[in-house]
This record gives sequence, structure tokens and C-alpha cells, in this order.
Amino acid sequence: MAGHRQAATATGLTVDAIVVAAGTSSRMGGPDKLLVPLGGRPLLARALEAVAASPVVGRIVLVMNPSPTLDALRPSLPSKVVAVVPGGDHRGSSVAAGLAALTSLDGHAADPMRVVIVHDGARPLVATDLVTAVAVATHEHGAAIPVVPVADTVRHLRDGALGETVDRSDLVAAQTPQGARAGLLREAFRRYPPDGPERFTDEAALLMACTIRVHPIPGDPVNLKVTLPADLARAEALLAARVERRVGQGLDSHPFGPGEPLCLGGIEILGAPRLYGHSDGDVALHAIADGMLGAAALGDLGRLFPADRRTKRGVSSRALLGEVVSRLAEAGWDVAAVDLTITGARPRLSAHLDGMRDAIATLLRVPATAVGVKASTGNLDGATGAGRAIAASATVTIVGRPAVTERVAVLSSVTRPA
Repeated sequence: MAGHRQAATATGLTVDAIVVAAGTSSRMGGPDKLLVPLGGRPLLARALEAVAASPVVGRIVLVMNPSPTLDALRPSLPSKVVAVVPGGDHRGSSVAAGLAALTSLDGHAADPMRVVIVHDGARPLVATDLVTAVAVATHEHGAAIPVVPVADTVRHLRDGALGETVDRSDLVAAQTPQGARAGLLREAFRRYPPDGPERFTDEAALLMACTIRVHPIPGDPVNLKVTLPADLARAEALLAARVERRVGQGLDSHPFGPGEPLCLGGIEILGAPRLYGHSDGDVALHAIADGMLGAAALGDLGRLFPADRRTKRGVSSRALLGEVVSRLAEAGWDVAAVDLTITGARPRLSAHLDGMRDAIATLLRVPATAVGVKASTGNLDGATGAGRAIAASATVTIVGRPAVTERVAVLSSVTRPA
């Protein structure tokens, strides 16, 4: 795969990508699988980040129908996502919608030689190197697809009875991303319109129906598609096996000062006194930020934002935490979970805990289910128990983003489609 990266760099290759995520997740038997946390990040977010991390991908169009899932994901979409468009009732119509969106953005996609790759949003563990390899192979051959050998014994099943074994020596399983020059893909949709009677399982099948040769390259066994609950469990296990996990602890305490409102846990509580400090005094966000920095060995909040003229007085703790999130991302870390405890005799916080949880999750770009917020009165002990201060402690788990490694299966031989 290193050779593909070098080839892409040498040619200055830039491609477009379509990520298809317009399915209904009906076979998962539960909530939308695209928002299900996978190693602390939404499943679809992991797929998008892997595609966006490829140095050859210039723009991404996300094909996804309007939904609460889309609303939850919007704040964390990679900057390369230049459009989000609704999909159709089957894969072909969704891919055609993405292609039309690319073409309408500017003249680049109108170039028939421009490479377009299509990836399933339900394949969150795709290696960035594989994305690049498909793009390079498509640039060279016109169309490309990653495939892996079929390892299991395959048999015919007729009327509920097992039949003969199928020779698997020339069988492969298709994966995504799949690539094609834009002109070839548009011609294929012209011959087989998305609203026509024909349905194709993927872009390779569509192109082959038009007698367009699709070049196979080695795929990756880890690049599984999450369709059933068991697939999600397998994806979790595969991800856990290849990522580093760290835990950090953050503590902070501020006394009450003059004025209001109280800034705590990323929200404002009207009628409660403000906490005294150089910033807005949000001890909850400060504790979380220190836990993140400690886990990543990036120092502490006081060193990053000294309580002097180098830091604006009254600065929002939300802005401080946002900067910490960015620094962790630059260092290759994501927040997986937060366990926050706020201690203070006043004010009563029970009615505000859900709002804090949601605000913190938004700031950290994680699902709300990854954030736990608890409150304690302090048992009348010390300044917090006496109602003179509020303290917070946070345990933060972070995970390293999988390195761009060569994780692609070696194929001894592959039957090349006609």
C-alpha cells in the first residue's frame, strides 16, 4: 500500500468520494446502526473519517436522508464533506444522487476522467490505505474494486437441503470503496437508469453489465460491513484489538463569586451565582479538559491557558474545551467516554444533568450515551458541602485513531472480471 500512496503523491491525484448511508438499518433490529457508538465514535463517523484521511480524496458527498441521526452527526462531519444529499430507495439511485451532487458543485466532476469512489457508510473499519489504493487503481484502469478470497466452504441449498460444494478457488467477496472514472459511471447510469427495472448490488455489477472491465485489487478482511447485531460486536472486537486506550483524571474547584449566571457543564443556570475564576469558572468542563490532556500526555489546562493576560479574562470554558478537543484530534486521539461527578451543596442540579450531558457530548463530538454526569451535595464537608464552592472530577477514556497501516490481505490469485 505504501507504493499506492507514493504513486498518488507523484501524480498529484485528487478524487471525489460518495459515501452512501441512506439505508434503513432494518436488519439491526434496533436504532439506526450508523449512529451506534463504535469505540466511542458513531459508526458512520468512523467510515467518513477513514475516507477523508486519504490524501487523494478532495471532496466527499454524503448520501443520507434527513433524520435525527443526520442532525446528530452534522457537527462532527469531516471538512471534506461538501454536500449532504438525500438518497433513493435502492443503492443505485443513492449513488446516482451523489454523482449528480458532485457534478453540480463545479466543473471538476464533469471531467469524464475524474475518479469517483463509492463507499458504504456501514463499513467503518476501512483502512485509509485501501481508499487510496482503490483511487490509484481506478486512475490507472478506469474502474476498480477491492476483493477478498472466500474462506468458508460454500454449498448450494435447495428446498432446505444441502447440495454440492461450490469450488471456491476462483471466488472472491466484493468490498467498498469501489471506483470508476466519472464518465464511465455516468454512461452506465445512462444505459441503466436508477429508476429503471434493473437493480445492481454495487457499482462493479452495474459497470460489468455495460461490459466495462473492473480491475480487482486486494481487499481487507477487517473491512467488514455492519448489517446485523453480530457484525457490530465483531467490529468492536476488531477495533479494540488495533487501538490504544488511555484513561485520564481531571479535578477542579472554584468558589462562588459575584454575578450570575452559573456556568456549569456547558450550560448556564439562571438565578445561581457565578463561580469565580479567570474564565467563566465552569469546573465541570475544566475537569474534563484536564482529564483529556492528562490521558494524552499533553500537559494541563493551566499550562495551555494561563490565568494571566495571555488568556482573555472571562473566556468561555466551552471555547477552552473545544481547543482541547482539537489538540487531541491533531495528536491522533478521540474521546471514548466521560464519567463526571459534580460536588456542591448548591444549587440543586438534578434537573440540569441531562442538559449538561447533551452539551458535553456535543462539545466532545461523541454520542450522549458516552457521557455520564452525576451530582453530589458534598455531605456538608468542606467548602463544597458548606455551599461556598463547587468541585468536579472527571474520568476520561480516550482511544487512538488507528494508524494508516498496511492491513490488506494478500491474494495469491484473483479471477479478473471480463
